[in-house]
Amino acid sequence: MITKEKPVYKETSNDSMLQKIGMKEKIGYGFGDFASNLLFFATATFLTFFYTDTVGLAAGAVGTLMLVARILDAFADIGIGALVDKTKSKHGKARPWLLWMAVPFSISGILLFTVPNTGPVATLIYVYITYLLMNFIYSAINVPYGVLNSLLTQDAYQRSVLNIFRMVLANLGALFITFFTLPLVSVFGGGKTGWIFTFSIFGIIGTLLFLFTFTSTRERVKPSVVHKDVPFKRGVKALFRNKYWGLMVAFTIVFFANNALGSGINVFYAQYILEDRDLVGILGMASLLPQLLGFGVLAPIIKRIGKRNASLIGSFIMIAGSLIVAFQPTSLALVIAGLIIKALGTAAIMGTVFAMLADTVEYGEWKTGIRTEGLVYSAGSFGTKAGSGLGTAAVGWGLAIGGYIGGQTTVSASANFAIQFLFIYLPVIFSLIQIAILWFHRLDRQYSDIIKELQWVRSR
Repeated sequence: MITKEKPVYKETSNDSMLQKIGMKEKIGYGFGDFASNLLFFATATFLTFFYTDTVGLAAGAVGTLMLVARILDAFADIGIGALVDKTKSKHGKARPWLLWMAVPFSISGILLFTVPNTGPVATLIYVYITYLLMNFIYSAINVPYGVLNSLLTQDAYQRSVLNIFRMVLANLGALFITFFTLPLVSVFGGGKTGWIFTFSIFGIIGTLLFLFTFTSTRERVKPSVVHKDVPFKRGVKALFRNKYWGLMVAFTIVFFANNALGSGINVFYAQYILEDRDLVGILGMASLLPQLLGFGVLAPIIKRIGKRNASLIGSFIMIAGSLIVAFQPTSLALVIAGLIIKALGTAAIMGTVFAMLADTVEYGEWKTGIRTEGLVYSAGSFGTKAGSGLGTAAVGWGLAIGGYIGGQTTVSASANFAIQFLFIYLPVIFSLIQIAILWFHRLDRQYSDIIKELQWVRSR
């Protein structure tokens, strides 16, 4: 189904593009998501709490900020994706962005938690500016990082393995944030000063890890049909002919909304339902550690039933975990059991979602003759950020509807109900939507034939 619009055929090595990836490169690639989570997971987990209980912003205003900023940031994702597609350097098209943006990534995280003591209007303006800046810089490093998966190998199974390594390291980064953020804030004196010093440390670590990802990886995959120039409009038009890309954008938005909702509500659930804020570390561990076990057994499952089916099963498992908590919401044992089950379901999706997105690159190339990794992954970045913004906004809006007021030792009955709804029942709704989207995904069945046809074109 390759287009015939005056392409230039280029000889490439199939062995190189399908070769097995070494352990150092897998780990190096995975550390990029560890670095990302030092900012991404931290904002999803603690930023609403920081804004409401330390800075003093209203929960509803925070929720609106999260969603508006993430939607506006979609334009940055598309722009970065287009720039990545046009990037030509001795380091490749995606890797140089990790080098260029590693330090700005660190600075943006520090600024996010450095809120000056000003009036409410000036504070809100500062918060909007720094949050938008952080999202833009995150796009500039995370879109190329996502693109890198499709450039390291064209082998579908190797991509899945790379994605599993990515998710393992991402979870370790999330665990690091879960266990060390609040203790470090306390060590550095609490309040705004504690948050500033804590995220200065996280920023430095993130910069070093992104540099390690840059030095330990190598781009191998080249397009089957090489066009001298692909105009932006033409690339976008080709993108919208890629039906599986559209499905994966929708899926990433819903799934990461579900994921961010769970992360963002944990601290409120620990403090007001379980009546011990220090339990947030235990809840985080129950949400994250089992995912590592899930990742450990996921590769052979994917090999047997495919990525789409693994994600479907994972969505059903997530529903089961949420419903267990509903039996007794104040029971720590049931909450932990439910979170462990949810985590196993989450692992099945986390370990497949970006590999599924990578496969849409080849489908788009086969369908249109145009290979646009950057634009494809800008959608992935947009999905994760828009979804996380939606999930985090849902926390702020839900708390506001329930009449939650930050900084209090107890909450009203309506706020208590809102926290439980956000923790238990809204995730079930999101998971049902995930299942509905995946039902229409059939690319796993077509992928091997598509690769064979692309290899034939490449060999001409």
